[in-house]
Amino acid sequence: MAASRTESIPADHGRVEDVDVSAEMEESFLEYAYSVIYSRALPDARDGLKPVQRRILYQMADMGLRPDRGHVKSARVVGEVMGKLHPHGDTAIYDTLVRLAQDFALRLPLVDGHGNFGSLDDGPAAARYTEARLAPAAIALTENLDEDVVDFIPNYDGQFVQPDVLPAAFPNLLVNGATGIAVGMATNMAPHNLVEVVAAATHLLAHPDATLPELMEFVPGPDLPGGGVIVGLDGIKEAYASGRGTFRTRGKVAVESLGPRRTGLVITELPYMVGPERVIEKIKDAVNAKRLTGIADVVDLTDRNHGLRLVIGIKTGFDPDAVLEQLYRLTPLEDSFGINNVALVNGQPQTLGLKEMLRVYLDHRIQVVTRRSRHRLARRQERLHLVEGLLIAILDIDEVIQVIRGSDDGEQARTRLIDVFELTQLQAEYILELRLRRLTKFSRIELENERGTLLTEIAQLEELLGSDTRLRAQVARELDAAADAYGTPRRTLLLNGGPVPSRARAAAPRELEIADSPCRVFLSATGRMVRAELGESTLGGGGVVAPTRRSAHDAIRAAVDSTTRGSLGAVTSAGRLVRFTPVDLPSVPGNSVQAAAGTKADQYLGLSGSEQVVTIVSLDGPDPLALGTLQGIVKRVSTAELAPGKPSVEIIALKPDDRVVGAGPASDDAELVFVTSDAQLLRFRADAVRPQGRSAGGMTGIRLTPGEGAVSFHAIPMAAGAVVVTVAGSTSALAGADAGSGKVSAFDEFPAKGRATGGVRAHRFVKGEDTLTLAWVGTAPRALGVDGAPQHLPDAGAKRDASGTPLDATLTAIGAAIS
Repeated sequence: MAASRTESIPADHGRVEDVDVSAEMEESFLEYAYSVIYSRALPDARDGLKPVQRRILYQMADMGLRPDRGHVKSARVVGEVMGKLHPHGDTAIYDTLVRLAQDFALRLPLVDGHGNFGSLDDGPAAARYTEARLAPAAIALTENLDEDVVDFIPNYDGQFVQPDVLPAAFPNLLVNGATGIAVGMATNMAPHNLVEVVAAATHLLAHPDATLPELMEFVPGPDLPGGGVIVGLDGIKEAYASGRGTFRTRGKVAVESLGPRRTGLVITELPYMVGPERVIEKIKDAVNAKRLTGIADVVDLTDRNHGLRLVIGIKTGFDPDAVLEQLYRLTPLEDSFGINNVALVNGQPQTLGLKEMLRVYLDHRIQVVTRRSRHRLARRQERLHLVEGLLIAILDIDEVIQVIRGSDDGEQARTRLIDVFELTQLQAEYILELRLRRLTKFSRIELENERGTLLTEIAQLEELLGSDTRLRAQVARELDAAADAYGTPRRTLLLNGGPVPSRARAAAPRELEIADSPCRVFLSATGRMVRAELGESTLGGGGVVAPTRRSAHDAIRAAVDSTTRGSLGAVTSAGRLVRFTPVDLPSVPGNSVQAAAGTKADQYLGLSGSEQVVTIVSLDGPDPLALGTLQGIVKRVSTAELAPGKPSVEIIALKPDDRVVGAGPASDDAELVFVTSDAQLLRFRADAVRPQGRSAGGMTGIRLTPGEGAVSFHAIPMAAGAVVVTVAGSTSALAGADAGSGKVSAFDEFPAKGRATGGVRAHRFVKGEDTLTLAWVGTAPRALGVDGAPQHLPDAGAKRDASGTPLDATLTAIGAAIS
């Protein structure tokens, strides 16, 4: 049985009425639901605005807050809107005003805010502290309101009027999207690119039967204010077809070097309405809960000048791509957006696809242009009527004056003018109000010119109203003008990678830590390092690694077998050994090594100034390390002396202005080779140099001519097929002006001599040559030119003291081919 309520009313005030509580609640709830749906939560499909948004823009336009005028206090705007148009609180009005000004919320902001209008992580300042005016795009939404383009309705108390809808010179619903929760329904529309939406709208104007795939050629997907990446387009296609769908967005992330041997993830764009503080908080929670590993630190470097920049440091030994996958799964770095295109069409909420939204807008815009054209036609016809009356009066001005002077009052004068000159009442009234200065000859010319202009404009407007084709063409021109004025390039990248797995799906996660597997580390002749992954069979079979194609920088100075987490040493020109592990080096498959894919060794190791990497060595090898310097000093140091545990150690005490020019492991039966700038080569056995401690300065390796220095130093094992490559040039020639000459001779052509002697001639200088610019000793030589481009070397077999062959191009480095 339905509950009931009895209202007790004093007898002198009338009767007592029984009311059914359930019926009363149903009626009240329906009225409330109706008010929320139609007056608060859902946008109109024509202008894409909710009532409060429309009232704010209209009131600001009525206040004259145009983009070319100064800002006014936001509190003043809120007060005007609340007092005249919006029957709700100031908080709701100001919150709406703020959102209209936020460039991270709207793709095309409609309010130009001055002051703190908030961010993705912080709210705005109070209305008394901020200022606002209309943005240029808002003028396109509110223009021509004085030309009867839309209907006006009374405000909440009937004292003022407001537009039922704005003219909207561009499809605001699609461009800026919308969000709102009503009773029993909600709306959530994604922003789009203005240029793309206008292109689709104009295509639909010209081709009313266009299909959805045709329209999606112009609008491939949403364009979010903050950019980011949309992964998978299936949900977008579904939403454009039915009005409902879901797509995933990801932040824009790049793997970058943050310093010596330190890699990080740099985030420059985030998913829609996701702030950096929220991402940082979720990362910290996941790290503290031990659900996310491999994160060293998180630093927010966002500022007003450079925009968003969130830097996530990756611990050594962790795969940045694998860590990024975990970040997508555990943090808002990947987010979903559910499209629910619910809007009011003819006062009724409907779920709309892309084509339906464009069609509703275009119908509205055609009606706006039609009403505006009719209004302009009527105004010009009225003006033409008055101008023709004035011309009649000016032609017979004396008689007009006589008629007026002979009349007793204004009513009689108007009646006599109508009778005498066959004028209408409106023309006669206008003549009576005529000022005497309009009676000049010049005024007559002006009126005749004005009449001609009016006749032309009237004919054009009548043609426009009389042709549906012309009307649609006019709408298309105005849409194109809006796109040209307010359009911007696309910000969001679309990746059609198929359906994206659910975040909750228990798929096997990618291994975060890089496995300690066999690898080979290469140092190129141009100073780049790369790590080649080797399988067990590859390593056991001699470790053969071959490039799939020849490319720049594929000339090797050193190659060392190790493991991914092994310890290697880099010998520098300053006489230091810097320890490093190859785990963070760029990795390539073992069968496609290209040194060009590597990273610069000096940057990877954090070297400063002119210090460069000379070679890389294994710290576990049995052979001592041999070094040769510019001043002809040679030294051997045992690997046991390399101070395990220290990140870098000095392995030779260099004299002033001296530097290491070459290094490599050298057993007692290896040969040490110096080549000097005056083309002398000295080779001697390594056992002639006894190993010394790290702090020792070495001993004389070659006796140098005053003013000359060692060009290169090599430790050559007892292997057949070694050659000597020398390149001669001139100290007085401009860099790159003369390629010089080159020569390739067999290493066996050079006799061995004792340590600390002067060596033998390795290259005969010809006229214009006075120095060796490059020298190299080894097998399978490969020469590089400017920018690391491979260059041709002369054929091997030249006599040791012969002159060189002119080169085709300047050589910058020589090394061994990858093998």
